[in-house]
Amino acid sequence: MSNVIGILLDRKTYLGILRKQTGYEHIDYYNQAAVELGMTPFYMCLKHMTMKSALGLSYENNKYTLKRLPIPKVIHNRAMTLSAVSLKKLKDIAKISQVFNGQNRHDKLLIHRMLRASANSSAFLPPAMRYTSDNLGKAMNRYESFFVKPTNSSVGKGVLKVSVIGNLLWQVWWGKQPPRQLDEQQAIAFIDEKVNGQSYLIQKTIPLAMYKGRPYDLRVSVQRGAKGLWGVTGIAGKVAANGRHVTNLARGGEAVICEKLFYSNGFDPLVKRAQVEEAALQIAESLGQQIPSLSDVGMDIGIDHHGEIWLIEVNGRDQRYQYKHLKLNKTFYRTYETPMLYAKYLLSK
Repeated sequence: MSNVIGILLDRKTYLGILRKQTGYEHIDYYNQAAVELGMTPFYMCLKHMTMKSALGLSYENNKYTLKRLPIPKVIHNRAMTLSAVSLKKLKDIAKISQVFNGQNRHDKLLIHRMLRASANSSAFLPPAMRYTSDNLGKAMNRYESFFVKPTNSSVGKGVLKVSVIGNLLWQVWWGKQPPRQLDEQQAIAFIDEKVNGQSYLIQKTIPLAMYKGRPYDLRVSVQRGAKGLWGVTGIAGKVAANGRHVTNLARGGEAVICEKLFYSNGFDPLVKRAQVEEAALQIAESLGQQIPSLSDVGMDIGIDHHGEIWLIEVNGRDQRYQYKHLKLNKTFYRTYETPMLYAKYLLSK
């Protein structure tokens, strides 16, 4: 079974394969890419794995077969392992298999510190610091606007935006609620209540370029491919909903072709896309040197009014569905094909 590639999924996604209910995961694209590359995809979840074997679904001859196989030599991790037990099990499996993207939920502040230490990437970072009462006070003295966001969440959950509106008044956005106008002490109390002792960071607001009066950023899919090298597989724009402060599609944002956004701001679409790709590759290479298993990420990258490029955050499990929204079907397929190319490269080594 030297051509078997393990694909590790969340249990719910794994159990949904035969019912074709796999959420954001387009399993058929993994199958198509693997077959074209002469490989056999073997779908697994941690619950049904031991240190020697796994019970999973093998895709061969256009059908799935439930099998118990030895742990594959190469595993592409798409499962979200958040509990201590699942993390330990995945780390143990990684001792006997090449698991790429093993840890796929990364602390935002840790990523910031890693990139801050890199000469190639530090220029793309907006100022950020860990949330504490003292640091909140510093941010309110230094910045006209900033975000307070969880260090370990995704799709814009739990994010607050804080902006000064004069005379010691602050506007605070939280969730779907209308913004609140609070004095300084009220704002501090409200933010502290929402943070509630959890791990948060404070990040200076990037004055994002706008599209039809709404801020936008970019989701950039950066993946290792056939030769183990980083490449940009696709870029999609994400425009915030009216009155919202986050651009995530899961929070009402709209997917828009990136060139359309660039053109609307007077940026040369070809030049700006090339600049974004170069920045994303520099960031990925910097992080890859410090997190060796990193291989498949979705970066949120912002462009300010002047065309400067900023990293907002790095997502270790890119959901990729923005390309489906935009009917960029070839790009959507390549985001599944590229990890399979990387898996084949690892097998050949």
